Amino acid sequence: MQAAKGVLMYGPPGTGKTLLAKAVANEADSNFISVKGPALLDKYVGESEQGVREIFKKARENAPTVVFFDEIDSIATERGRNSGDSGVSERVVSQLLTELDGLETLEDVVVIATTNRPDLIDSALLRPGRLDRHVHVPVPDEESRRAILTVHTEFKPLADGVDLDDLAARTEGYVGADIEAVCREASMAASREFINSVAREEVGESVGNVRVTMAHFEDALSEVSPSVTPETRERYEEIEQQFQRSEVDRDEAEPGAAFQ
Repeated sequence: MQAAKGVLMYGPPGTGKTLLAKAVANEADSNFISVKGPALLDKYVGESEQGVREIFKKARENAPTVVFFDEIDSIATERGRNSGDSGVSERVVSQLLTELDGLETLEDVVVIATTNRPDLIDSALLRPGRLDRHVHVPVPDEESRRAILTVHTEFKPLADGVDLDDLAARTEGYVGADIEAVCREASMAASREFINSVAREEVGESVGNVRVTMAHFEDALSEVSPSVTPETRERYEEIEQQFQRSEVDRDEAEPGAAFQ
C-alpha cells in the first residue's frame, strides 16, 4: 500500500497551517525543507525549474524528508491564466508535476503545501498521486481558542481576575495569530502601565509585581480585530465541500481509489 505523496492544507491566514507542517515533520522525526513560494520565482529562464529540481534532489538524498511549500498558490496557479509572467509559473507547475508523479519515485519524501487560495492552484496538482490529500484548517472554535490562550499566557503573570474561558467566548472569528496578538497587546499595556507608575530607580525591585489584568485584555481586544469575517469562513466551507464532492466522485469513478 502506497502512502500519500502530498498534502494540501488550506484555510484563512493565521490559522496555524505552517505550524502544523513543522509539527508533522518533528513528530515524524524527519528532515524538514521549507520553501517560500515566491522565493522560487526567478526572472531568468530555467532558474525556477532548476530550483524545484534541487529541492527534490536534496529531499531524496536526506530522506525521510518533509518538503514544505508555503504559499504554493504564488507559484502553482492554473496554467494558461497568467499571460504576463513569461510562462515561468507554467514551467514551475510542470516541474512540480514531474517531481511528484514522474519516473523518479519519491521514497520517504512527503510534500506538504499550504495556501490561503486553493481555488487558484492548478487542478493537475490536486489529482491523485500528487497533492491529493486536502485538509481544511478552519478558524478555531471556542475550545480551541481557550487552548491557544493557555499557550500564549503560560509564562505571563496573569492577575487572579483573568478569565480565559470568558476571553475564549468573546473572540469569535479570531484565528491563532489574532489571539497571540491579543495576548501580546495585553502584556504591553501592563508593561506601559507599570513603567509609568514606578520611578526608574524602583523598576528592578518592583518588576515582579507586574500583573496582566482583565482590563488589559479588554484594551487589547479593542485594538485587535478578528481577521476572519463570516463571509470568509463561509467561502472556505464551500471550498471544503467542493473538495469533498470531487473526492467522492473520484472514488466512485475509480474502484479501489479510496484505499490508495
